[in-house]
Amino acid sequence: MPIAVGMIETLGFPAVVEAADAMVKAARVTLVGYEKIGSGRVTVIIRGDVSEVQASIAAGLESVKRVNGGQVVSTHVIARPDGNLEYVLPIRYTEAVEQFRS
Repeated sequence: MPIAVGMIETLGFPAVVEAADAMVKAARVTLVGYEKIGSGRVTVIIRGDVSEVQASIAAGLESVKRVNGGQVVSTHVIARPDGNLEYVLPIRYTEAVEQFRS
């Protein structure tokens, strides 16, 4: 089963919290982290099966529309990311999130 990485970047923290909640409820994915970029931009990062990540991203995009002032800046899905990315970027499963892994 190929493991993918999915990301949604929003303007505003409430929008990213809403997106993250919808994403983990919509599909069998694990929330592995978030990054505050600056200027109100926040990115949430999930991992899971490619099809589950794609479904999760779609749910997250829809949920941001319900947040007053929420705005999606960008989204992306990377199927089978190279192992080197996991050691450099904050996209790996950590001990803290391992219990939520499906």
